[in-house]
Amino acid sequence: MACTVAFTPLSAADHEAVARLLHRSLVDWYESRLRQGARFGESHEPFRIFPEVYEALDPGEAVTARDADTGDLLGVCFSHERETHVAVGIVSTAPEAAGRGIARAMMQAVLDRARELGKPARLVSSLLNLDSFSLYTRLGFVPGAIFQDLLLTVPAEGLTVPAPEGSERVRLARADEAALLADFEQSLQGIRREKDYAFFLANTAGSWRVLVSRDVAGAIDGVLVVSDHPSFTMIGPGVAANERSATALLWHALDLLRGRTVVFLVPCAAAGLVRTAYGWGARNVELHVAQSTAPVAAARGLVFPTFLPESG
Repeated sequence: MACTVAFTPLSAADHEAVARLLHRSLVDWYESRLRQGARFGESHEPFRIFPEVYEALDPGEAVTARDADTGDLLGVCFSHERETHVAVGIVSTAPEAAGRGIARAMMQAVLDRARELGKPARLVSSLLNLDSFSLYTRLGFVPGAIFQDLLLTVPAEGLTVPAPEGSERVRLARADEAALLADFEQSLQGIRREKDYAFFLANTAGSWRVLVSRDVAGAIDGVLVVSDHPSFTMIGPGVAANERSATALLWHALDLLRGRTVVFLVPCAAAGLVRTAYGWGARNVELHVAQSTAPVAAARGLVFPTFLPESG
């Protein structure tokens, strides 16, 4: 079957087709390989948030694959350019189009654009999905930090454990702090994405709250984004200078999600934070790995990745 791969703006008319494609592809892959398709529910409606958020944040940056004759959507790959890199978001191919090189073609288009910009590409991918992991490594991505996907149902009354050290220094970020938060992340991780923080703080598509932690001297030592959208309850992205500030931020984020079941990613190397999360009732559901097409400079602190928008 012929298909065309191109950078194509996704209009509001495309959102339904994209949501259906994302849902079908995830259910098909997880059910056929792991018998876990049910984890994505029976309805595609919650997946409308992906095109809505990505297109509000970076209109026109998606790569789509469509049938040349019918115009049917066969694949979609979201990406977004940032000051230091190009982040790759969710990549999805229709089950009936599997094995035709569509995902590779879409990814190649993103990588070609990244090379034109002189920037590396970055992504976070599932370690359960060896098909995608193999594709990315063939395309030149190099694995880095590994993350544990933790699932936790927050009691309606909130966590019953005492608030951790430093929790009294966590507050909601102000609307004018996007540049400050981007500077902080760059100082630790070497990447910069002020546009993302401005988007979260504006809170016009999706439902976001941004938490900030400060050290005893009053300097920022952590930031963590929380989504409480009915279709996408998740913690991240975020970055913290140390496990103390990360723990305080995570506690507050969970407190904002009382009565909800939430997924969050924690670096496997942050052993103390992982054990603390276990003590709060979290359990492992998956593993993810950060990957980049360029050598990653030595980073400090720890990261909370997310899937929307992909934090890279």
